[in-house]
Amino acid sequence: MDRLHAYWRMPYIKANNDCKKSSDPFVEIPKHDDKSAHIVWRGKLCYIVMNKFPYNGGHLLVVPYRAVPDICDLSADERLEFFEAMIKAEDILKKALNPDAFNIGFNLGAKAGAGIPSHLHCHVVPRWDGDTNFMPVIANTRVLPEAMDTLWERLVSFA
Repeated sequence: MDRLHAYWRMPYIKANNDCKKSSDPFVEIPKHDDKSAHIVWRGKLCYIVMNKFPYNGGHLLVVPYRAVPDICDLSADERLEFFEAMIKAEDILKKALNPDAFNIGFNLGAKAGAGIPSHLHCHVVPRWDGDTNFMPVIANTRVLPEAMDTLWERLVSFA
């Protein structure tokens, strides 16, 4: 049997376990320093953070500070900053990673796949030609080519 060793991931795993202890980690994340929480940008009403469970390297989340379950629950000011932050997240990824395309979207409600349905968040996922391979299908494993801390450093430099 072949084995994959990624010893550098243990701090990542421990951080995820700490995050799971909170009923709403999106409220807890901004209480930490940007580097340890992988916050890429902070606004007045929302922030951009690296996804701890990424579909692809560079997978970002745009999150309002205030916990609301749906887009329609945002105030007018929150909507404006939230949408601007989505554009900012895409721009940061374009400059830092030069992806070929993006998946940008929401899972509104648990039945739609929202892992934290009580706190709205938008996924901004960079995509590249050929970025899917056999690993997720055959081995139920995602391969991320860069450590979270290293990638955070690069993304923040373009924020």
